[in-house]
This record gives sequence, structure tokens and C-alpha cells, in this order.
Amino acid sequence: MDTRALAVFLAVAETLNFSRTAEKLHMSVSAVSRAITRLEEEVGQPLLERDRRSVQLTPAGREFRDFARRSLLDWQQLRRKLGSEGELAGEVSLYCSVTASHTLLAPILAAFRRQFSAVDIMMHTGDQADGVSRVLSGQDDVAVTIRPLQLPNRLEFLPLLESPLQFFMPAAPCQVRDRVLQEHAADRFDWETIPLIVPERGTTKELLDDWFREQGIRPRIYAQVAGHEAIVAMVSLGLGVGIAPQLVIESSGLRSDVETVPVAAGLPGLSIGLAALRQRLASPLVSALWDVAGQTYPASG
Repeated sequence: MDTRALAVFLAVAETLNFSRTAEKLHMSVSAVSRAITRLEEEVGQPLLERDRRSVQLTPAGREFRDFARRSLLDWQQLRRKLGSEGELAGEVSLYCSVTASHTLLAPILAAFRRQFSAVDIMMHTGDQADGVSRVLSGQDDVAVTIRPLQLPNRLEFLPLLESPLQFFMPAAPCQVRDRVLQEHAADRFDWETIPLIVPERGTTKELLDDWFREQGIRPRIYAQVAGHEAIVAMVSLGLGVGIAPQLVIESSGLRSDVETVPVAAGLPGLSIGLAALRQRLASPLVSALWDVAGQTYPASG
């Protein structure tokens, strides 16, 4: 059975959307559909129930999902075993946000490739808020993510760097900016009238909710969106005041289009690092990546 087809099926099983799967895997929608159809022909029954509105796993599809995960893991282990003596070979599945892929991860992967050139990194990108769930479900070996407030028992977390949360506003003149500057000049912020753009889920949202609760503030939420990068983009368009880790703001191509908003009661900081299942760290491949990351950011320990 084609391991690439298994990977395509697992991606569809995760998104339950052919278009999003095609975008993630850099394939056409028709190619994704053909891969699923071939698998269903091999299995002899439908793996997915699909119509114009939704896609759902059939009972056989749920069972096949477990089989596909085990099969890909076995394949990776076999590749490692058949690799040249004394050299690691195989594949590590890594999940991260776009920002993390070209900032935090860049020096880690450069060092990793120098030491383990026969190991392939299969990278998936998306909202970092999904990182922990993808690791827990076995979809990826390692994720770059913010440390959750409650770390699951099965999960190991390697801190790499700290990044404070920051409020920020549009840099160009607009109603939102004018309102923030007026509030700042008066040494107060009326959060009930300032439109806020916040994450729809994840640790940042949880920390922000706690911060507002501690301050006794009932904010005016203009929009809840997926991904810190999307928040920076919306703020740059003058749609509201946003919140994101400083790392994301500084790394954004829109950095010059937004400006930090200082607040009297400081926001909490974030610990950004790698997450992996403890049992997966027994894999020499995953352990090697983990060790290289710790060596690349030695201050994290």
C-alpha cells in the first residue's frame, strides 16, 4: 500500500475537507480525491462519507485511520533500520506555524541537517494552537507550540525561548488608532469601546481571558481568528487592536504597519518550544531532533 496515499488519507481524516487537505499537501483537489478513491478500492468499502456540505469518517474509515498511523510509523522505523550503519535515516513529522518555520526552526533544522543528512523532515504548517492536539492524536511527532497552561501527562515540552504578549494597533492614521491614542493620553483604556482582534482558541486566548478577568474588564471583541499572523494582518488594515506574541509581531512582514500599545498591567509571557509524546521520544529520530533543538537554544534549559 502506497505510504503517500496513507499520508493523504490521514490529512483528510484530520481536516475533513478535501480543499484544505490539497492546500496543505500542495496537491490538486482531484489528486487528493483520486488517492482516497484508490484506497477505498483496495480496502473494498468506503472510508469517507462525503457530500457537497461535509466529509465524515465511516466506521471503516476510523479503523483504517488507526491502521494508517501505525503503518507510517512502522515504515519510518524500517527506513531507519535499513539506513546505513551508524547513520540515522527515516522521517520525522513536524508541525509549526508559518512564523515558527522561518524564525525559531531555521537554525534548528540547519544544525539537524548537518548532523543527520539522511533524516527527512515532513513539515506541516497551520495555527500553532493545533500543535498539541496533533501530537496527542499521533498526526505529528513534534510540534512547535506555546506551552499550554495545563500540560497533558503524556506530553513532554522543551522550552526554547520566551516571548511576551503584546497589544498592538495600526500604525497608519485611522479611527482605531485615534481612539487608542486618545485613551492613552487620558491615561486610561476603555476596553469596552476599543475593537479587539483576538485568537479564537489556544493558550493566548486563555491567558487573555484570565488577564481581562483579573482586571475586571469586559472587552469589546471585534473578531476571533485562527492564527497570530492573521491578527497582525487584520490590525495592519485598521480593523482593530490585536494581541500576539512579540516574536510573531517582530517577524511579520507587516511589522512596520503596526505599533505596540503599552498597558499599565503587564501581560504574561509565553514559553515557546517543542512538544512531543513521551513515548515518541524513545524514537532515535525524534530524540535526535529534540537534542539538536536543546543544543541550538541552550538557554532554554
